[in-house]
Amino acid sequence: MAQFRTLADRPSPEREMIPRVLLWAMFALAMVTLTIVSLSVLTNHPRVGVPPAATVVQERWLVLEGKSAQAVVVRDADGTLLLDLPHGGFITVIQSAMARARLVAKVQGNPPMRVVRYDNGRLVAEDPATGWSAELYAFGGDNKAAFERLLDQTQ
Repeated sequence: MAQFRTLADRPSPEREMIPRVLLWAMFALAMVTLTIVSLSVLTNHPRVGVPPAATVVQERWLVLEGKSAQAVVVRDADGTLLLDLPHGGFITVIQSAMARARLVAKVQGNPPMRVVRYDNGRLVAEDPATGWSAELYAFGGDNKAAFERLLDQTQ
């Protein structure tokens, strides 16, 4: 009988899965992060990583319609067909991200989005319906070029 342990004597599987030291470390990390953010807000520390203000040089309103996981149709704001891409590449990625933001925000229909070129070189896709935006220049030259071509097409 000495070989059998009672249930109370057996180690709990929950205790073995996450060590107590790790739990305290995660709690400490959360508290340090909260403290740093609070101090930054209370002292009005200037924001870092925010794109600088610039003047709009060029803009175009576009409607992106996802047809499948890869296909995308690009239309002008008035409905004129600009491109029908079976493999849209980065344009499909932006369309999918925007569609997800619209799903979360419960936006009905498919209103136009805006592609904007600023005088400091920034190229941004903006969705006024949700407030979502993507800094297109940050995804590399080839991806930026896909939207530059859309922006530079005759309007």
